[in-house]
Formats: sequence, C-alpha cells, structure tokens
Amino acid sequence: MRIIVILALGVLAIGAAFLLFSPNVIRGSGPIAATNLSEEELIARGEYLTVAGNCASCHTTSDGEFMAGGLSFATPFGTLYSTNITPDPETGIGNWSDWDFLNSMRHGVRPNGEHLYPAFPYTSFTKVPNEDIAAMFAYLRSIPPIKKDARTNELSFPFNMRALLGAWKVFYFDQGEFEFIKEESAEWNRGAYLVEGLAHCSACHTPRNFLGAELARQHMSGGEYFDRVGSGSFRSWAAPNLTPSKRGLGLWPQSALEDYLKTARNDFLESFGPMNEVIMNSTRYLSGNDITAMATYLKSLPIIDEREGVMPDSELMGRGRTIYNLHCGTCHLPTGEGDPEMAPRLNAGSLVVQAENPASMINAILYSPETPGHPLTPRWREAMEEFQYLLDDEEVAAVTSYIRNSWSNRAGLVSSEQVALQR
Repeated sequence: MRIIVILALGVLAIGAAFLLFSPNVIRGSGPIAATNLSEEELIARGEYLTVAGNCASCHTTSDGEFMAGGLSFATPFGTLYSTNITPDPETGIGNWSDWDFLNSMRHGVRPNGEHLYPAFPYTSFTKVPNEDIAAMFAYLRSIPPIKKDARTNELSFPFNMRALLGAWKVFYFDQGEFEFIKEESAEWNRGAYLVEGLAHCSACHTPRNFLGAELARQHMSGGEYFDRVGSGSFRSWAAPNLTPSKRGLGLWPQSALEDYLKTARNDFLESFGPMNEVIMNSTRYLSGNDITAMATYLKSLPIIDEREGVMPDSELMGRGRTIYNLHCGTCHLPTGEGDPEMAPRLNAGSLVVQAENPASMINAILYSPETPGHPLTPRWREAMEEFQYLLDDEEVAAVTSYIRNSWSNRAGLVSSEQVALQR
C-alpha cells in the first residue's frame, strides 16, 4: 500500500510540476453578477443560501463566535482547521473582493493564489452560480467581524504542500456551474442543484479513494469519515447509502425523507450523531418546496446496492438475541419495531442498521446516540444509555450482528475487531 501511495504521489507531483502549480483563477473588476435586488434583499437571499450550504457547522465551534472558524477536522492526512469567514479585515475575509470569494467557491483558490484543501467542499460549491455566490458574499460581509487568527493545519508530509493540489485538481476536480437538465422537471433540477451543490451531500455520503477524492462510480452509496462521538474523541462514522437501494433510501417513502430533513424525525427514527448539525443548522430552515425538491432528486438516483455481508451463524445469533432481550428489547421491542415513546424502529427502517459499514451503529451502542436536543422536545421517554462499559467487544459485535440480521434485516455480521476500532 505504501508503494502505491508513493507512486501515486509521484504521478501527482509530475502533473503539478507540468502545471507549474498554477491554479485556475478568474481576475475581474466590478460585481460578479448583475442583480435587481436591493442590498437588504440580497443579504436575505445570501443568508438563506449560506444556511443551505451549512457553512456555520464547519466555521463555528461549539464555544466560539459565529463563523470565526477554528473547528478541527480529522483526516487520514492529518488535522485541518476551518478558517475565519467573518468580515474582519485582518483575520477574516474583510479584504476579499467579490472575485476572491468566487475563486474560493468555484476554483478552490485563496486570494493569494494558494490552493484550498478540499475539506472545504469547493468540489461541490463550484456548481453554485455567480448570482448565488454574490448573494452569499453579501451576507457574510454583513455579519459581525470577529478578530481571530486561523489555527495552523497539522498535516503530514507531503500533504502539507498546497502546490500538489494543483495536480490533484487535474485528476479529481470538475469545476463549473450546475447545468440544468432540460429533460427533467424544474423541481428535480432544483433538488439536484441543492444536493450536488450547496448542500454538498456527497462530501459525506460518497466513498473516497486513498487520496481523498470521491469515487464517481459509487456516488451517494455511502461514505466514511471522522467525527466526534459523545466522549469528544474522533471516531469513524459511516454515512448511509442515499441511493434508493433496498438497504438505503429505498427503505423510506419520500414523505419520510422530507420529514427527516425538515424535522430530524420521521415514523422510523430520530437523527443522531453528525447528521444533527446538518438538519439543525441547515435543512430545517429550508422551504418546503426545497425540501421536496431535494427528496425528489435523491429518490431518483440510480440504485447502487450494498455488498452482501457474511451472515452470522446460529451460535452468534443466539448470543446476540440473549444480549438484545436483556438490554434492548424492552424499548425497541422483541420484534425490532420500536415504540413511539420509547425507542426507534430497528427492523427495516434504519439506514444505519442496514449500512454496509457498521461504524455508526457501533458508535450508537458504545457511546449512546446524541439526539438533536434543543430546541426540539425530547422524543423518547428516556435517553439510550451507553454500553461501552457494560459490554465487551464480542458482546457488542454479537448484539449488533443480531440486529442487522433479524426480522427483515440482512446486513451481515459484525466482528469484535470492528468494535475494537470504534472503541
């Protein structure tokens, strides 16, 4: 594996040298888009679009000031920190021009010409048209400026060399505005623009290669990334399959998907973990028409089925059933159907339970699923307890395997080694 990485980096370095590490930027004067909106209307539009892009979740820490940056992102290449995007002239974007902001969104380039790391999802934001970029910039210029220096990224060599991203972009970055598909409805196109552009859903829900680029052939079929669990430590999470497969979004009618994006809840379950921020900071504020458009588009995606897992034997299922009946069955019921007041449904309703990668389900069992909380009223009578101190790795693997392969579920077994990785 190390040899492959070295060879790949060599190819990228040669490509970068060929391009003289030169980013593709646009230099212009004046506004980047014409508008008939008043300044107040432009700012309001920009606020809506910035919320749709969920910018606050990445650029605001839990104890920090709005959009002042500093949030850490654990990656296979090291730790990155989000930047200050308030209009402070020294530490934020106060001295940026419209064109500087456009180049960051469309081309992934700083005003000084340096490449931005794609943890900032310009690979999706590139689809945002000029008029929307102008509105977002107008809004960001209107928020209170905060003086806060960006933290220094902690990346290993050679990934700390921004110039190499010039070659990465040649292989993995398709820049350009979203193009409407004439054969599809206006609703479908609006949903496609939001899902693939501003909302950048693929950033979490698409698998990546060893250089961090999304795998186009597995688009929206489920991804893996690092985020925090309840203890505050970083662990792997598995974003479920958003194609309408029988173990992905095919489990839900479109109305359930719309409810989930708008309220963090539907008849099957309640949001938990990293998805809470997406819903609570972004999608719940979107209009009903936009939520319907996003759901319409997602339900239209080509089906990418999960790989069939190895089925657990009767001994493992029996052990898992015993643990389930002791610790889980009272709330989730012996049938796995859940209870409207006690616990969510586990049978044929949870994309996390059915996911090919069990990481998120293991996290929920070990650390307890963090639900959205305020301002939502608690849905369940009692919060689920964490089992990291009650069950060992083999016991967690057994009960997880039992749930994933009981009733109508067929997701494959979970090993104690997989549990140990999450622990």
